[in-house]
Amino acid sequence: MPELPEVETVVRALRAPLVGRVFADVRNDWPRHIATPAPQELAARLPGREILAISRRGKYLVFTLSQHETLIIHLKMSGHLAVVDSRTPPDKHVHTIFGLVPEPGRETRQELRFRDPRKFGRVYLVHDPQDILGKLGPEPLDEQFTVAALRQRLAGRRRVLKPLLLDQSVIAGIGNIYADEALFYAGLRPTRLSHTLTDMEIGRLHAAIQAVLRLGIAREGASIDSYVKPDGDKGDMQNAVAVFRRTGDPCYTCGSPIERIVLGGRSTHFCPRCQA
Repeated sequence: MPELPEVETVVRALRAPLVGRVFADVRNDWPRHIATPAPQELAARLPGREILAISRRGKYLVFTLSQHETLIIHLKMSGHLAVVDSRTPPDKHVHTIFGLVPEPGRETRQELRFRDPRKFGRVYLVHDPQDILGKLGPEPLDEQFTVAALRQRLAGRRRVLKPLLLDQSVIAGIGNIYADEALFYAGLRPTRLSHTLTDMEIGRLHAAIQAVLRLGIAREGASIDSYVKPDGDKGDMQNAVAVFRRTGDPCYTCGSPIERIVLGGRSTHFCPRCQA
């Protein structure tokens, strides 16, 4: 699933071709892609709306539109967004197509295509983005996300660390890859209970979360499963992971074999020696 660095990479790639463009129409062959409103209402409301800005909140792409509308897209497990020429051959996995009004001087139309082989992605058109985003926790790379803020998020919780980091209401944007990596660099066992962390360990976890997310953005995401950038190229974070999906391989720090367990239904990778 695309996590914060992958979604941020998509956002940055889409700004140049889309900001300032106007939607012409919407076509959809998988109605469950459209979470809200009903597909017919989306098709009626979206045409004529200009894209004023594109940003990210957690794992959601947020398109700020004219006339006080917001288009929100969640890529889920296999979603991919790309701006293509309308004459590009169809792909059976493209289920939602956003037509764009042609730019002056351009002979052919362009489209924003939402490719989603597993069909878990979702599209929302809302007047108030908080209707969708309001339950998310803080952004881990914001200035306001300090060590004290993380300590406050952990206060009163008695949860296993790995599933807690995946809880989007606690911290927004962290998924399986970056949770494993952050816990490795913080030197914390993924099975550790959150209420047992010392102030020093919370500080290490805070620093590790921010470091691995910034590294993921710098490397334009991890192309481990289906994720590729909007232009079809792969990201590079998969070549920089310390533990994720390295089961049995030697730890780069101590040489111990990386171990894999399942926590909360998710594969979890760690070094048994470095993460005491």
